[in-house]
Parts: sequence; C-alpha cells; structure tokens
Amino acid sequence: MDFYKELNLKHVINASGKMTILGVSKLPEESIKAQQFGDSHFFEMADLVKKSGEYIAKLLGAEDAVIVNSASAGIAQTIAALIGQGNKYHLYHPYSDRFTKRNFILPKGQNVDYGAPEEEMIAVGGGHIIEAGYANMCSSEHIEWAIDDSTAAIFYVKSHHAVQKSMLSIEDALKVAHQHGLPLILDAAAEEDLKKYVEMGVDIVIFSGAKAIEGPAAGLVYGKRKYIEWIRMQSLGLGRSMKIGKENIFGLLGAIEKYLKVGPEKGKDMHKRLIPFMSELNQVPHIKVREQQDQAGREIYRADVVVDKLCPKNAKEIIKELKENDPAIYTREYRANEGIIEFDIRAVDSDEMSVIVDRLKEILR
Repeated sequence: MDFYKELNLKHVINASGKMTILGVSKLPEESIKAQQFGDSHFFEMADLVKKSGEYIAKLLGAEDAVIVNSASAGIAQTIAALIGQGNKYHLYHPYSDRFTKRNFILPKGQNVDYGAPEEEMIAVGGGHIIEAGYANMCSSEHIEWAIDDSTAAIFYVKSHHAVQKSMLSIEDALKVAHQHGLPLILDAAAEEDLKKYVEMGVDIVIFSGAKAIEGPAAGLVYGKRKYIEWIRMQSLGLGRSMKIGKENIFGLLGAIEKYLKVGPEKGKDMHKRLIPFMSELNQVPHIKVREQQDQAGREIYRADVVVDKLCPKNAKEIIKELKENDPAIYTREYRANEGIIEFDIRAVDSDEMSVIVDRLKEILR
C-alpha cells in the first residue's frame, strides 16, 4: 500500500537532522529484522526488559541499562527513581510530601526546549529544577552554591540546544556531584559516543534510541546498577504510561549492535558529500554557502546558506516556501533570524540534493 497516497501525506526531504517532528531516522535493515522477531513472538516482558538491559550494558561497559520508550521518558523515570530510591510506597505515590529530596540542579543555560522543556520532563517525574549560574555562564562554584539538603542530583544537558560558552564541563559537574555524594544525570539524547560517558564515570546516561543510533522510537538509560534498578521499578508506577513494546526493544538491540560495528557517518565522508552540494548551491542567486561544524562539537558538518541582505525574501520566508510543496523540504531553522538556513545532509541523498537546489532556484528566481 502507498501510505503517502492513502493518507494524503506529503513526501519529506529531511535536511533538518535527526528530528522527532519528522520521525527522527530511517531504520537500518538489522533493526527492522530484529523488530520483526519481536513482533512475531511472545516473552515475559519483565524478563525481556531486564535481560536486554544487561546485554546492552555489557556491550557498552556499563553496570546496567534499561530500554524505555523515549529519552523524555528516560528523564521522567530517572527523576522519579532518584526521589523514591527504591521505596515501594513512592512507586505508587510519586508526588507524596513524604519524599523531600526533589531538587535537581541544572545549569541555567541548559534548561532548554528540545521539543518539550527539560523542566517539564523533570516535573513529570516529581522533581523541582534549581537553576545554577546564569543564561550565559555556569561554573562549578555556581553548582555548589545551589546544593542543599533537598538536592537529589545534578542534571547536565549535552546538546546543541544548550549554551556552549562559559559552561562548566561534564567532568566539572561530575566532580562536584561526587564530592557532595550526589549522582550526575546526563541527558545526551542526540550524542554519538555511547561509551564515552560511562568511561568518564557518569552515574546515569540518557540517550535517544532513534537519533544517532538510528533505532525505532525508544530511549536508553544506562550507568550505575543501583540507579538503573530503581529506574526499572518505575514500570510499575508512572513508567506504566510510558511502556515500550517488545518489537521496539528488539529493534533497538539490532540498531545498537549495528551502530557499535559501523558507527555514524564519518565527518570526512560528510565533507565529501557536501562539496558538490555546496558548489551547486553557490550557483543560486542571493545566497552564499559555507561549511559549518555542529556547534556542540559533534563530527557533523552542514551547509550554512547565508541569505543576502538585499534578497527580496528573508530566510524565514524561504524556509516556509521550502516546506509548502510536495516534497516538503525541511531545514534547520535555529538561525533563521540571523539570515542563515542550515542544511543537514545525514539523511539526504544526491537526488534529493538536486531537488533542494532546484527548489531554491524557483523560490529565488
């Protein structure tokens, strides 16, 4: 069945990146086959959740891991777990006043909206955010000043959405947390190195299963065994509303196995694919193109299209028109107010690049 036709859906060229609003990623064959195995068999679900986590933990060098249905669910369940600390009463009464350690310290410049606010997911888990530092800076000292008897953990967001300048490092945050007997939670949803943060000693790492890993809709939480056991308990509490299906557990297993063997597209290969694309873009009137590395330091290279100030249409208008036809062309819009349109080519092939160039020529003719 052609679902584009049956549901009257637009085709989409995804030059935006691994974005939830576009379905995130295309799954590799290994993931699809693993999903099919999950789809066509039955399991004791608690056993599957525990043993799949143990298997992934061995692959990553972590003490334990658990697959949940999204990185956002991973945040909410981690927060609830650290407030309840394995207490069964808390499991059924997650917002009870009996539990007073509900504060999670987060650098102010990392309290971002990634599609939903970080603070919203923390609130779902029953936590309260304490912002440390300022919008443009946060130091170890700022984190220390915020710690009190109600602090449950330090929370750190590693993301291109967050402020990058004048921000304490993950190592700095980890040192402060451990000096005060607190765990460090790391939201690394769209990061690429699955082993780096465990080797660093981070207590709880949260990844999206569907972004860099290119798995199905899923989240992966891994790290120290005690905390993962508490998180796994949440399936009997608020985690029930966030449960993941057996097919997606297997799909993520297949994707992780492939990812650890092959890894993401290398920066040098991305650079090679960008060269002819940028050359064609530079033939389009009213724009100039340059290569730009990901602002958060990942090995991702994009084409930055800078719209001429004398252009009859501004960047926001061009972006809007790119989306309007079929196929709809989605770009990264974060810097449109600066007159810059970013093209992420990780999910774009050469034919789609030609469509993008032709569409821009039509818009800017």
